[in-house]
Amino acid sequence: MGPGDLSRALAALPAHADPRLLVGRETFDDAGVFVLRDDLALVQTVDFFAPIVDDPYDFGQIAAANALSDVYAMGGEPLTALNIVGFPTGKLPIEVLSEILRGGQDMVHAAGAVIAGGHSVVDEELKYGLSVTGQVDPRRMLTNAGARPGDVLVLTKPLGTGILATAGKRGQLEPAHERAMLASMRALNDEASRAAVAVGARCATDVTGFGLLGHASHIARASAVTLELSVPAVPLLPGAREAAIAGVRTGGAERNDQYLQPLVDWGRATDAERALLVDPQTSGGLLVAVPPDRAEEYLSRVPGAVVVGQVTPPRGPGLALA
Repeated sequence: MGPGDLSRALAALPAHADPRLLVGRETFDDAGVFVLRDDLALVQTVDFFAPIVDDPYDFGQIAAANALSDVYAMGGEPLTALNIVGFPTGKLPIEVLSEILRGGQDMVHAAGAVIAGGHSVVDEELKYGLSVTGQVDPRRMLTNAGARPGDVLVLTKPLGTGILATAGKRGQLEPAHERAMLASMRALNDEASRAAVAVGARCATDVTGFGLLGHASHIARASAVTLELSVPAVPLLPGAREAAIAGVRTGGAERNDQYLQPLVDWGRATDAERALLVDPQTSGGLLVAVPPDRAEEYLSRVPGAVVVGQVTPPRGPGLALA
């Protein structure tokens, strides 16, 4: 669902205050955080979706990496995961499901966590994902509300997975570009998360279905700041810019764009740049607000990380493109 529809749905629900729930739905963080003691809290999240790639094993790996990323976005470490499956029994061979589950399990194990079980239903459309439980020291966790003016904004993976996956479904994706897209989506955000905690960062989000600007807007709102983003500095996957210029779009991008209309000073961004900035990502990178005196150290710890902007005192709509 798009962020606008989701916000309206959640607005009808009464808030339930509990001091043990350190992070809930109010700040649109990537996961909930429930405190157990002063130095230990649970991080809980769930994510599942229909296939965006053809290979079942790749799909399982990508879906698992995507779900695990929510724990990393909070500065946590994953512990256990539960499979969530909707499978069109009779329409697809059961071996397809076996390969999806194998891919997910391998990725969870690579993250140092374990599969503890799961739940399956018969569905007309294949869907797969995970519910993940992790742990975090609540005194050092990363949240949307932790950005401060002066922080440097760092993005740890290039954008473009939504547009490129759509191009692939149309038979318009070059093999080399597909390989780069798959490698990016299969990569865990573990090192990017641990480095953020190590340098004293207090704010991060993973860039997924709401696109870079959608998730950045949640930081701006929760932290009561403005995020200035340099459009030319934002890294892109090979072929993403060309696909965007050619007009490749996803339905999710349109919903994201509508939601962001009043929240962004678009500056001189072109239509293609705008499409890439709102493009729904699958297993995207982290957007981290890093203390300015630790930015170089963070960049040295995370290969491929790029400075894309800065945090400033609040002004205007909350996001400003340059």
